[in-house]
Amino acid sequence: MTQLALFDLDNTLLPCDSDYEWGQFLARIGVVDSQYYAAQNERFYQDYKAGRLDIHEFLRFALKPLSEHSRAQLKEWHDAFMNEVIHGQLRQQALDLVKRHQDAGDLCCVVTATNSFVTRPIVERFGIEHLIATEPATTGDNPLANFTGEVKGIPNFREGKIQRVHDWLASQNLALDQMPRSYFYSDSMNDLPLLEKVSNPVATNPDKRLRSEAAKRNWPILELFA
Repeated sequence: MTQLALFDLDNTLLPCDSDYEWGQFLARIGVVDSQYYAAQNERFYQDYKAGRLDIHEFLRFALKPLSEHSRAQLKEWHDAFMNEVIHGQLRQQALDLVKRHQDAGDLCCVVTATNSFVTRPIVERFGIEHLIATEPATTGDNPLANFTGEVKGIPNFREGKIQRVHDWLASQNLALDQMPRSYFYSDSMNDLPLLEKVSNPVATNPDKRLRSEAAKRNWPILELFA
């Protein structure tokens, strides 16, 4: 039977936070007020690392710039972001980890709290078809409809990741508890709820709190970027 390999993205497959870097990029090119946006971006990032992030407050902040510009303009900026920021953050160790699971025939999926507009092109660079991300709402059903600045459905964060993974697997007539083996690679204590649900949790480049938790539970610790 097919095994499941789930990957967090930011600071797990990437040695950076794509959500944070996107915000910094928008500030650098003058799309948003650089001083205000950079300060708020840093505040939310520190809250995330400390495990106290208000996800709804953060998403109102992060998705607002998407609602203020056309999809064509956003794509142009995102293409530049990929070339200027993300391309240099792709590491062979992370690409090799994904490829090992793909070569084994495992069902691979990135499960990230960062929104799908920012992350889908990054996930495609890893050759991964499936993405579960926070979904920005749009003004219509057209895939290129403009963004509203709101969230569609459940934010893919903490316990929300569990529900979103269950829903995704159900759409493919699969269930987590029926997989012979399931992996989840993550760096963050925020992902503890989903790490507890898989058969093979792997603390990957873990933050201080997750490193301590993994040691207590005898979970493997993987340093991709050491």
